[in-house]
Amino acid sequence: SPTPPWSTRSAGGRRSAPPRSRGLRPKGPDNRENWWWRGSLAGERAGGAVPAVVFDLDGVLSDAASRQHFLEGGRRDWDAFFEACGDDALIGEVACLLSLLDAGLSVVLLTARPLRVRPQTLAWLARYSLPWDLLVMRGDGDYGAARDFKRRSVRELREAGFDLRLSFEDDRRNVDMFHAEGVPCVYIHSGYYD
Repeated sequence: SPTPPWSTRSAGGRRSAPPRSRGLRPKGPDNRENWWWRGSLAGERAGGAVPAVVFDLDGVLSDAASRQHFLEGGRRDWDAFFEACGDDALIGEVACLLSLLDAGLSVVLLTARPLRVRPQTLAWLARYSLPWDLLVMRGDGDYGAARDFKRRSVRELREAGFDLRLSFEDDRRNVDMFHAEGVPCVYIHSGYYD
């Protein structure tokens, strides 16, 4: 198979991180419709919190610049904006960072994309062979502010047994929310909110 574009060079030539599917899942059942676990996880953690890192998609891993025109002008076409998400380019530097994370950390992708574009999102993640463990998307019918959805999700992740160690975001309102929730957050400048 081709080398992922986020690979790093080593003295011996090109190397790449294998896709992640080894994170631990908190103990107990979880039937949330908007949570999608990747493949078979290494197993459930019997006790204690599962250390995790949270990444946003649009503007952090996924370059949504080619879709921004749907949100310009008088009427914002959110449906078209989200439907086109499968065509986004990868932000290689952030993907490289993702691939370098300690294998003991679970990777949670927390996006305000609506659940209806999960097929495009999963295909995009597979195309770039990105490592992740849990994809959390906005449920159908949730039209509230992204920061409110993400705040609820942070609390649900903690209730499910995740210890959120770090997050990556491109919306300063969400960065502020993560900080208010006690989660360190790295701001990635996408330019979408200027």
